[in-house]
Amino acid sequence: MRRDRSYGRGCYSSYRGRSPLSTPLKVIAIFLAVVLILSVAALFFLEPYWVYSADGGRLLLPWGQEKEEEQTPLPSVSQPMVVLTPEPEPEELLHAVLLPRSALTDGSVQTQLEQAGATAAIFDMKADDGTLAFVSASPLAVSAGVNAAAGTNETITSLNAQEDLYTVARLSCFRDNTMPRQRNDLALRSSLGNWRDEDSIRWLSPAYAENQQYITDLCLELAGLGFDEILLDYSAFPLTGNLDAILTGAAYEPDTLAQTVQSFYTQVAAALKAAYPQVRLSVVADPAALTADGTSQSGQALTMASVVDRVWVWGLGEDRDACEELLAQAGLAEPKSDLVSIATQAGPEDRSWAIWS
Repeated sequence: MRRDRSYGRGCYSSYRGRSPLSTPLKVIAIFLAVVLILSVAALFFLEPYWVYSADGGRLLLPWGQEKEEEQTPLPSVSQPMVVLTPEPEPEELLHAVLLPRSALTDGSVQTQLEQAGATAAIFDMKADDGTLAFVSASPLAVSAGVNAAAGTNETITSLNAQEDLYTVARLSCFRDNTMPRQRNDLALRSSLGNWRDEDSIRWLSPAYAENQQYITDLCLELAGLGFDEILLDYSAFPLTGNLDAILTGAAYEPDTLAQTVQSFYTQVAAALKAAYPQVRLSVVADPAALTADGTSQSGQALTMASVVDRVWVWGLGEDRDACEELLAQAGLAEPKSDLVSIATQAGPEDRSWAIWS
């Protein structure tokens, strides 16, 4: 029996093998699927680490964030302000002794200071008799013949140049027994001629501008010779003697004594400050001027404390605390050190004093 071959041809196709593209396509499909899955997972996992700013979005991974935080400077933390108050400078106490003029040239200053227990030397550079312990260029001094010997100034300058030596130049300002004899027109007068105090010493009038300028010039010259402090003694109107015998007028006007004396102090202080600001200006004061009333028959008043650097007073004793308080109120910077008690022996170590015999 013959088979019908048409059946096989209609129901059966001949096998040609696998397609060459099927395997790569499957691999690509699987790879893309994996990438898609990983992308979706990464999207959810990395979502907290996306940072958006004006410059766009950026991925800030945890391990990169630590490095960036290390590089980012920490914000400054404001610290409380600390105000350092400078320690006050120690008060410059004055422990001084009046030495004879001979000590200016004989080399005995340090020895005499040690013997007295003092640290500063006072020299009488214009004595009550009007003579000077130095050579002044003032025409009044030259004409009156009150200058010291030539060459004295060089010796004084050398002495004052010594280290650790504090020197005070004392001037008997208007108590002057020589100048009024040369210039009666500059003196305090009485009906009998030049007025004299209880020790028969003549006086220049503090009211005359020429006398004030004379003393101012001497102060400047002494500062130029190296003195650390200028001490004005008898720098007001007289307190002793027959004051009623003084002729009133331009030389002595009782109603303006205080204004005249204060104006003089102001003039000297301004001149020294301008030329020698490091030099102190001091005044020997009448104790009556250092009272609550603050006035003296000499013309001195508490107002002097606002002009001078130190105030020297004879025999303070128990009144010292009250005087310190009054002077502080009047403008004296450091009353404890700038109020100097004058006596014939040394005072307490914590106060300023001067031995004056």
